[in-house]
Amino acid sequence: MNQQRCAWAKSELAIAYHDNEWGVPVHDDRTLFEFLILEGAQAGLSWETILKKRATYREAFDQFDPVLVARYRDKKLTTLLANDGIVRNRLKIAAAVQNAQAFLAVQKEFGSFDAYVWRFVEGQPKQNARQAMTEVPANTPESDALSKDLKRRGFNFVGSTICYAFMQAIGMVNDHLVDCFRHADLSVCPKRGQAPLCAAPSGPFRQRCLTPFRTDAECREAAP
Repeated sequence: MNQQRCAWAKSELAIAYHDNEWGVPVHDDRTLFEFLILEGAQAGLSWETILKKRATYREAFDQFDPVLVARYRDKKLTTLLANDGIVRNRLKIAAAVQNAQAFLAVQKEFGSFDAYVWRFVEGQPKQNARQAMTEVPANTPESDALSKDLKRRGFNFVGSTICYAFMQAIGMVNDHLVDCFRHADLSVCPKRGQAPLCAAPSGPFRQRCLTPFRTDAECREAAP
């Protein structure tokens, strides 16, 4: 039986990304940095284009290690500009280096980028109930605030629309449509029957939980 998905998930790449990543809360700093750079690279392009280039991006940008990216200089930038496996936009590539440096500064101030960025939704995914894609906004007050603060801290390619796409990608908001099977997966904790509490490290129940579980199986077993 075919599962109902958000309408934008059509290609094989998009379906895999939609089913396994989009909207799943991310708290790993390296992964957060990856999404921040990729969302900026997407500006003016489709996410499908970025997904096709993602593996090459990881190789070209040292697996998105912000410490290494922050050290890139002219020779490395020239190499990146010649790499047709990524978006060869000089401003976007330069912004990745600038953002890595700003990212490290945020880590130093807050202990982690995770601790910094999740403050904008008070540490919990914002649960939405969109009925149609036309209801999904390009930006929100939260993304406006995040964008403003990131720019103040020296980040580039972090307009409010880019920030909202970033928030959707890393699970700060659940923007799966209500008839999409992933909406329920990312809204309900099987332990407590309410959203959003689980903290399994992978799979459909990866949410924050008052009682953290290490795996989906442990979380299911503990459900009443």
